[in-house]
Amino acid sequence: MPAPTSAPRTLYDKVFDDHVVYSGEGDTLLYIDRHLVHEVTSPQAFEGLRNAGRKVRRPDCTLVTVDHNIPTVSRKNFKSVSTFIGETDSRAQVVALEDNVKEFGLTYFGMDDKRQGIVHIIGPEQGFTLPGTTVCCGDSHTSTHGAFGALAFGIGTSEVEHILATQTLPQAKSKNMRINVEGKLPEGVGSKDVVLHIIGVIGTAGGTGCVIEFAGSTIRELSMEARMSICNMSIEGGARAGMIAPDEITFEYLKGRPLSPREGEEWDSAVAYWKTLKTDPGAKYDIEVEIKAEDIIPTLTWGTSPQDVVPINGVVPNPADFPESKRGNVIRSLEYMGLTAGTPMEKIKIDKAFFGSCTNGRIEDMRSAARVIIASEKNGGPSKVAEGVYAMIVPGSGLVKQQAEAEGLDVIFKKAGFDWREAGCSMCLGMNPDQLKPGERCASTSNRNFEGRQGAGGRTHLMSPAMVAAAALTGYFTDIRKIMGTRGNEDGGLKITSYFDYLTPVEVPAVPEAPTEETPEGKTPVKATAAASAGLPKFNVLRGIAAPMWEANIDTDKIIPKQFLKTLLRTGLGSALFWPIRYDVKTGEELPDFVLNKEPWKHSSILVCTGANFGCGSSREHAPWALNDFGIRCILAPSFGDIFKTNCFKNGMLPLELPQADLDALYEDASAGLELAIDLENQVVVRPNGKDPIPFTVDAFRRHCLINGLDDIGLTLEHRENIEQFEEKRTSVWPWLDGVGYAKKGQKVVAVPLKKNVKKTDW
Repeated sequence: MPAPTSAPRTLYDKVFDDHVVYSGEGDTLLYIDRHLVHEVTSPQAFEGLRNAGRKVRRPDCTLVTVDHNIPTVSRKNFKSVSTFIGETDSRAQVVALEDNVKEFGLTYFGMDDKRQGIVHIIGPEQGFTLPGTTVCCGDSHTSTHGAFGALAFGIGTSEVEHILATQTLPQAKSKNMRINVEGKLPEGVGSKDVVLHIIGVIGTAGGTGCVIEFAGSTIRELSMEARMSICNMSIEGGARAGMIAPDEITFEYLKGRPLSPREGEEWDSAVAYWKTLKTDPGAKYDIEVEIKAEDIIPTLTWGTSPQDVVPINGVVPNPADFPESKRGNVIRSLEYMGLTAGTPMEKIKIDKAFFGSCTNGRIEDMRSAARVIIASEKNGGPSKVAEGVYAMIVPGSGLVKQQAEAEGLDVIFKKAGFDWREAGCSMCLGMNPDQLKPGERCASTSNRNFEGRQGAGGRTHLMSPAMVAAAALTGYFTDIRKIMGTRGNEDGGLKITSYFDYLTPVEVPAVPEAPTEETPEGKTPVKATAAASAGLPKFNVLRGIAAPMWEANIDTDKIIPKQFLKTLLRTGLGSALFWPIRYDVKTGEELPDFVLNKEPWKHSSILVCTGANFGCGSSREHAPWALNDFGIRCILAPSFGDIFKTNCFKNGMLPLELPQADLDALYEDASAGLELAIDLENQVVVRPNGKDPIPFTVDAFRRHCLINGLDDIGLTLEHRENIEQFEEKRTSVWPWLDGVGYAKKGQKVVAVPLKKNVKKTDW
């Protein structure tokens, strides 16, 4: 008899299966190979470790940098974080991170390190991101790393702590979705146009509950930088993650990077495994979408959601052309954006142009923009940034900046009037000094155009680096095909260098001196501390007033904007809940018509939203923290953003999905100011005045944890033996995944220097 064969599997299935540590009651426990950490979502996680007397389980699998809060002005006179960062809360988060990496012994690229940059740019450029790995970060655009065939997804702060403590994460299996893009892209169309077009087709909730595999001849022709841009915005299509099968383009990109497998036997073994990471013939997808490359032209957004897209030769849409259920959101978006239906997109004037972010801050993006400037001048177009427009270019990392300067790109940009900055997230989310003023319109290479995303009252339009450069030169949204003319595929005489010239080895950090759970100084035994530190109230029956809301796509920026993320605490955020729609952004006074500012809803403990995709957007756990701090412990909606939903469970809250008809009925109850009861034990919503209760179902394990107020980390540590066994297998089968400084059989693994006489860093 022939040996039995397993059923055909997708790329996602294969990577997921290879990381299962334990599968039993509740979500499957996955091993996390690579963990990226930054200053905004980590302070509370490190404090949780400290309070529980826990250490970081695998420092070699963690890479830390600063990016969200830091200024992007010149660092010529930089001496220390304390003297350089002027904003108090931003400085506090960065200082806290520097203290934490020293205490816990983690590899850190600080502001005085040329390798510092945005987490999703430094991971790939260092070879920290590898095919077939699981990658997590407290940032929703972690899906960037899926371009390498990695399973990469954003997480909240509680999950950051969970990985630091256990190097694992409980995860439910997602559905498989494939987006197949076939054909040759038209002139002037790049990867940003492709992904904006895709989101316009599937919507911001189209990938909810799914991992998207991007496939097809169009995708296979793209560079790694372009693939990263597409996977980066998977979250904007509602997906848990995005993935692209690795190939020779992937292997060539990774070869020789500091944290890639060493050339020789280790490299050959790694590539042999990586070549198996592709979907088997006959494997089934839950959802399939077909896209023709020829249908895509230069694309940009018009509204306040990434799904609000329009071709550059199109016009501002008319609300009357949308279904009645969506018309209200369209009207609100147009009012916020200050646009009139029917206006040609090329007639819209801009105030600022922003070039950067984890979506488009790489060297290839820089070259793309430089070519537009060169072509415009050669074709008789403008060669300077338009009068009245401020344009800034922010490299995604210090190494990108160094390479761009070596290629003379900075000279091209500065000569044209662009402001050349230091590496950081910058105006992408405006947690730093780089922000829009109220009413300013920005052409942006960022990934989100939510209300206030780049500054309170700011108006953001997403587009490609080439389109941003064109808009900066003309002062209006511009079809780059008109600027490029017949020179669209020419390099314009650009000097192209190799990334290899700018890389340096990564060194082993100092051994941490802090007490841990395994030292006498540790505060308490692990299990006792786990239970004590969790502090999750039991969720049995929740009775209270329910606040009614109707909008779809209520994103985490709207739930709590970025200026309130600069905190070292999990509490005190209730007053900032729904700040952009609850308060006057100019005066800070309460808006009397907003539901939570009125009686009896000021005292709500339940929220009923009839619009889909509640909590979409960022991975910031501050959103459920703010709801919880206000007093809301249960949100009812048709669907939720995946990360937000998980974050709610992690904080003892219940995100409850119900059919639309049931939500409409409960919305009426809530609008009348009536009390509801969420009976989790019996899984029913009890309605007032003797109306029939509404049944619901919740995952049995999640329900058990909520009812008993259980701590996830404590539960996971009960499987310590399973984790250790998996790590032994991991070292044996995939030895290249053991990072710098990891002890194997009593020996230390050290990085092999790329060059001789390389100057050592402080870290």
